[in-house]
Amino acid sequence: MGFFEKIKKGLTKTRNAFAGLFTGDYEVDDEFYEELEERLILADLGAELAGKTVERLRKDAYERMLTTVPKARGGLSDILTETLSVGDPELKLDTKPSVILVIGVNGVGKTTTIGKLANRLAEGGKRVLLCAADTFRAAAADQLEIWANRAGVEIVRQHEGADPASVVFDGISAAKARGADVIVIDTAGRLHNKANLMNELGKINRIIDRELPEAAKEVLLVLDATTGQNGLIQARQFQQIAGVTGIVLTKLDGTAKGGIVIAVADSLQIPVKYVGVGEGIDDLMPFNAREFVEALI
Repeated sequence: MGFFEKIKKGLTKTRNAFAGLFTGDYEVDDEFYEELEERLILADLGAELAGKTVERLRKDAYERMLTTVPKARGGLSDILTETLSVGDPELKLDTKPSVILVIGVNGVGKTTTIGKLANRLAEGGKRVLLCAADTFRAAAADQLEIWANRAGVEIVRQHEGADPASVVFDGISAAKARGADVIVIDTAGRLHNKANLMNELGKINRIIDRELPEAAKEVLLVLDATTGQNGLIQARQFQQIAGVTGIVLTKLDGTAKGGIVIAVADSLQIPVKYVGVGEGIDDLMPFNAREFVEALI
């Protein structure tokens, strides 16, 4: 099953919400636009972006004669695709080693995403080393080790409660010694407060910058597609703390609305790089903006 089919399955709930709106070949009117704005809000785009999108569609419809429902749908698809197409969706891993720092709140599927990503990179010929720097959550390193074994990659870990920055230091030392191409670092999703989280990620970043000053570095934020507008709040906080370079959207399981990723791309100008579409080790797919939008609406 390809990207479009899997995304389409995952976004069933949202697509059903749009279904009645885009059936028929009648001319669009004010009522159509009002209904569209409401449904975009329900799809988790948020009121501001939904309003902006509908206003732009009205303008395009006037200028390009998009007077019927099928034409308006095509215009909407173009607008949402453009909104999602920010930055470079490809991972920049052009140094040896390169670093991928994976961040996000607990429960979004961070550890699973790292396992799937490690598998993709290994299948692409990269020598991958996982670094278990989430030392606060019980059994986090054990779960990561299971994924490392499944993906056939190496892992560096310490005991529960160890200093995350020291685990990262060990991981970088091991990567240099073993000739790893990519270090993928798991991080804590929740500490006692935002200041602690900021300090912890700051320490990790300082270790990376000191030990690998020339390394290519990606900071991937894992977002749960079912979290709605909370996802935008999370993205803003992590962007301030860690300088996010890409989004991985997880849990597109049929209950997700998915529109939050459009809101994040628009608000923070961060590209979506991967989408998790299932529990299997191969169920992490490179993002395709056009196909995502077509599956959404």
